[in-house]
Amino acid sequence: MNILILQASPRAKGNTAWMAEEYKNAAEAAGHQVTLVNVSKKKIAGCLACEYCHNKGNGACIQKDDMQELYPLMAEAEVLVLAAPIYYFTLCAQIQAPIQRMYCVNAPAKVKKMALLVSSYSPGVYSGAEAEYKDICNYWHAEDSGIVTAKIDEQKTDETKQKIQAIVNNL
Repeated sequence: MNILILQASPRAKGNTAWMAEEYKNAAEAAGHQVTLVNVSKKKIAGCLACEYCHNKGNGACIQKDDMQELYPLMAEAEVLVLAAPIYYFTLCAQIQAPIQRMYCVNAPAKVKKMALLVSSYSPGVYSGAEAEYKDICNYWHAEDSGIVTAKIDEQKTDETKQKIQAIVNNL
């Protein structure tokens, strides 16, 4: 399967980046084609709600920023993995911009499965992110292949690595 991981942590050696790498390694070992993009390093503006995409743009966004690199990857992805830190009770801004900018295409054409990898220093802060993720899965008609959360004492552990492996096995 063609897998796209959108990793949103600005910390290259952080917990979310580790989770995304573990997913990538497990998926590649299982024979999948994987592209990992650190969207926190991209210049992606939020949606302007200008409706250009649904009128003159014929599905293309009027904004020409780094999101242009992601549209073709999203168009070919069969599995989309969102990997994001939780800073304040929901998915971080770095992952929100690419999610919101998918408005112009409505839903990625080939995405049939999704996964969510989230980390935080605090327990009990994942419900907002999980609800948004599940709503996206439902709207895009994508199967939820799994959610892995990792609070401070679960980060970079064998147990979390096994949970990630389990959702890769669920593909």
